[in-house]
Amino acid sequence: MNLAYIPSPSISEFTIGPLTIHFYALTMLLAIVVAVWIATVRWKKLGGIGDQILDIAICAVPAGIIGARIYHIITTPERFFGPTGDWVDMFRIWNGGLGIWGAVLLGSLAAWGWCRHRHYPMALLSDTIAPALLVAQAIGRLGNWFNQELYGAPTTLPWGLKLNVTGTAIGSGELCYDGSSCPTGTLFQPTFLYEMIWNLIGATLILWIGRKAARVLKAGSLFTIYVMWYTAGRTWIEMLRIDFAHEFLGVRINVWVSMVVFILGVFAFILVQRYGKPTALLSEKLRAISELEAREQADSTSTQAQPRGDAADADPVTNQGEDSEDDGSASGEQERPSDEESLHRGEKA
Repeated sequence: MNLAYIPSPSISEFTIGPLTIHFYALTMLLAIVVAVWIATVRWKKLGGIGDQILDIAICAVPAGIIGARIYHIITTPERFFGPTGDWVDMFRIWNGGLGIWGAVLLGSLAAWGWCRHRHYPMALLSDTIAPALLVAQAIGRLGNWFNQELYGAPTTLPWGLKLNVTGTAIGSGELCYDGSSCPTGTLFQPTFLYEMIWNLIGATLILWIGRKAARVLKAGSLFTIYVMWYTAGRTWIEMLRIDFAHEFLGVRINVWVSMVVFILGVFAFILVQRYGKPTALLSEKLRAISELEAREQADSTSTQAQPRGDAADADPVTNQGEDSEDDGSASGEQERPSDEESLHRGEKA
């Protein structure tokens, strides 16, 4: 008899009138909010503006969710297109089934496209979101706990996970050994908890490295460390899981993916150190772009707020007021660089 264990929630959803709210979805929303907040704080310290992160998130978050779902569909096609599959389940993401690799890939591509459009340094953004991603992934694993899914093999450890067979969670009927049901009261490895702890340690480590080695590491280094840290942990945690997964040479596909991505992360770290740019240099560029955007926003606001009477007093030919000077040098306008020149200088930095 197990006297110590981690209990599973008795519910995984609740209803408000005709609307059903899934705790899995709530944990995803909380993860996104926290990640955006962390990224905003870090981005501002590098010279950016909070609204810039919100704009990036508007592009990256939906793309990441779509990418995560596509990855799950590709790696488990029988669930949707097999003899017992239902293709409509592709759209029921509240039932679980989001692959982190698809989220990172498609979300990163969307963020890169927006950064390229707005001339933001992508290397700075990647370092900014590195710890935020780990914290978000840690929060997201709570959704697996509510769903009672993706847990590991049976264990007798005092922190084993005990399923709630009376609940509505989708994983309460998980098989145990070679397709047979587990005995009542069996405890399982709480892989969701292992990954939560691993990710939070990684986020703390990245923040510490960022402070201690900011002048040594090139921009983009922290993101490569995130990739290596997460994949290293995902490799051994994935091997504990007993949920169905396709295998190659007797090893789960996600384990292979984690090992390959870890190796790519190592090479990326080396390349960033050799060819990357200093964080301070890109930070100056970001600060110049942010100042330009702030001026444009201020000019747009002042133009919209300008009384109509001011425009009526302007000369209809020269579009100048009666008291305006013909020579702009008196106000120093000829000596002030244009917005385009400021942006050009910032890009050179």
